[in-house]
Amino acid sequence: MSDFQSWASAHQLRFEDVLKNLLPQPELAPRRLHSAMRYSVLEGGKRVRPLLSFAAGELAGADLQRVDLVAAAVEMIHAYSLVHDDMPCMDDDVLRRGKPTCHVEYDEATALLVGDSLQSLAFQLLSEHTLSDDPLIQLQMVKLLAVASGSRGMAGGQAFDLDSVGKQLSVPELEFMHIHKTGALIRAAILLGVHCGNRLDTAQIAKLDHFGKCVGLAFQVVDDVLDAEADTATLGKTAGKDADNDKPTYVTLLGVTQAKKMSADLHAEAMDSLSTFGAGALRLRELADFIIIRKY
Repeated sequence: MSDFQSWASAHQLRFEDVLKNLLPQPELAPRRLHSAMRYSVLEGGKRVRPLLSFAAGELAGADLQRVDLVAAAVEMIHAYSLVHDDMPCMDDDVLRRGKPTCHVEYDEATALLVGDSLQSLAFQLLSEHTLSDDPLIQLQMVKLLAVASGSRGMAGGQAFDLDSVGKQLSVPELEFMHIHKTGALIRAAILLGVHCGNRLDTAQIAKLDHFGKCVGLAFQVVDDVLDAEADTATLGKTAGKDADNDKPTYVTLLGVTQAKKMSADLHAEAMDSLSTFGAGALRLRELADFIIIRKY
């Protein structure tokens, strides 16, 4: 994994500068809002979604500067969702990425506006830069992120999550929730990276989308296991929060052993989806490995 770690570290380091340049500078008015936006996005997180965009872009021979923009848009949507999820009206958490959550560091009104502003900025990035030589494909990319972010994607998944508190869900119901809440944006990150490059055929796109579905679910299963087994210092967020709030998880439904087996099965299915892509999909395969073996 050393070569992968070097690749990932190099992209993470470079991407931090990309984000710093794309986010509003802190001296611009309104300064407090812009400062809070930067606080919520920069210097934290695994950047799994951007790394998936970069890996998919490599597979499709995409221009790196184009992938930078879609990766930034996805990361801003992700960061906005975390800011809102942590607020008292949602999950009411005080720690994220090893530091106080946005509404704790600033205030609830600012946190609300941070989420709104990051979402708007994400779509601004997709619309004001050339991301594809075909304008129709670029329009499709805007729609792709919009659907993944909205009521039929991430926001809808959060609504299911809030409604599930104290309820006994089945595994298919839990999967349905996380396909939307976690998986939709992960799938979008991959497809947006691909669309920045050479056009793939419908069957290839479908295989990459299925890969994204599998790693998205695996990501959540591993999250649930880590939430049960790891401590707050390791995770950078409050450990055991879902169990304390009586939320259904893969661990509460299946137990740790079966949850780990499920993540391994999803990993195998994800790898199978990439079987026809050869060496071009190396980084996607390595990212799937990382999602399964990560400790935070």
